[in-house]
Order: sequence, then C-alpha cells, then structure tokens
Amino acid sequence: MAVHVRVPTPLRRFTGGAEEVIAVGATIRAVVEDLEKNHPGIKERICDEEGKVRRFVNIFVNGDDIRFLNNLDTPVKDGDEVSIVPAIAGG
Repeated sequence: MAVHVRVPTPLRRFTGGAEEVIAVGATIRAVVEDLEKNHPGIKERICDEEGKVRRFVNIFVNGDDIRFLNNLDTPVKDGDEVSIVPAIAGG
C-alpha cells in the first residue's frame, strides 16, 4: 500500500526538504517503519522510546486522527493521505 505522507516543516530536514513523500505499509506502524528506512532519524521524532506516538505529535489518515481510530494499528490503503502534524500549544 503506497500512501502520501505530508511532512511538517520541522521534519523536512529528514526528507531532503520534501513536504510530501510516499511510504509503503498496511498500517500506520508499517508506514512509520518505512519512513524510517527511507528517511533515517524521522521515527524518533514521531515515536517515543516505547514506540508510541509522541504526546505532541498528531497523525491523521484522510483527515481522521489515529488516536480516535486504532492508533499505530490504523489500517491504510493505497492512495490514502497521512498527515503528521506537530501539536501546537497555546494559551
């Protein structure tokens, strides 16, 4: 399954400046692993030491937050759009 991954500005240094890359996988977990294989260092910015999505990172599949789906086990299909969005704190 090839998906389009939208990369936020802070992580583009891992993708050679690309704002969108293609990744392969049947779940978000597999997509993150594929991203790491092709763009070393990006996974540790997305996931913590336990392999969970970092608290201040949000991942969306076609606009749906994976936290309300199956988290990293959320399935993806060919052509889906995955967006990695850093959470913005404010007050």
